[in-house]
Amino acid sequence: MILLLHRRGWIISRLGAAWRDDRAAQLVEFAVALPLLVVFVVGIFDFSGAFTLKQKLTNIARDAARAAAADPATDLANPLALPASVSDAFQLVDAYLIANKINDCGMNIGSYINGPGPIWTFTVTSTSSSPCGIKLIINRGYYFPGGTASQPATSTCQSGALAAAQIQVISTCVSIQYTYQWRFGQVASLLGTAATLPANISGAAVAINEN
Repeated sequence: MILLLHRRGWIISRLGAAWRDDRAAQLVEFAVALPLLVVFVVGIFDFSGAFTLKQKLTNIARDAARAAAADPATDLANPLALPASVSDAFQLVDAYLIANKINDCGMNIGSYINGPGPIWTFTVTSTSSSPCGIKLIINRGYYFPGGTASQPATSTCQSGALAAAQIQVISTCVSIQYTYQWRFGQVASLLGTAATLPANISGAAVAINEN
């Protein structure tokens, strides 16, 4: 009987020690917090990368618009030929992308679509086998109402409607839309949520034609 009581007391003491041990709780807490930590880390890198890319695209769009706007408008006389000013803007964009280690997706100066109006579009469409995609729009006849300092450029570089008696300020608009490969949406699924993110990161700028 004494031996039985002693063994019973020993078992109860061991169970009490096990209940007081919090080492297993730390593993559970880590397992619960790990998915959230992964989402935060990937989100920080993903959104900072997207913000940096947008800044770079906006900068090169601004430089390309200024370069094309400084060229004479006489090169627009032939609506079928690629104007020298548009070629200059294209070369500037392509060189900037390569210099900043951004894939130009094999964008070719000869593969452009002309129109409507004085708009030239260079496009490389992303696919499942080749996810790199880019769309460069150069509008040499972009206009905004006179009397305003400027008109914010849109990703399509389409001119807005003018009210009666408003004067057109002819400018050059350059827009770059770049396919961005998000990773945040994949890791967000770890928390059982779906993230809707834009397929493209874009940058656009306008410069008033000087000639």
